[in-house]
Amino acid sequence: METTQETTQTTTHTTPIRPESYLVWAILSTIFCCIPFGIVSIVYAAQVDGLWNSGDHEGARRAARNARTWFWWAFGTGIFSVIVYTVLFALGVLALGVAGAAAGMGAGMNAITY
Repeated sequence: METTQETTQTTTHTTPIRPESYLVWAILSTIFCCIPFGIVSIVYAAQVDGLWNSGDHEGARRAARNARTWFWWAFGTGIFSVIVYTVLFALGVLALGVAGAAAGMGAGMNAITY
């Protein structure tokens, strides 16, 4: 008995996955974190859909990657600024409190007459 084996060749056509544009994150980072870096992120994020629809899938991926990178720079700069501001505020309040307390004690002691 002979068995014949048939081979079928299947071609699979994979559709590339559309990259996330990060537009919402770019807008939020512009409003709440760092305006200059957020604007750059918005510009790149706005390019993603247009590049994808024109068939430039690699350009869309590159724009999405740049939008994400600039979003993280904006977010990091915003967090860093908040931390620095908080530390400077705390040190300023503490320094004022110590100076004010010392000045108050001196003034109070001068007011006492024996």
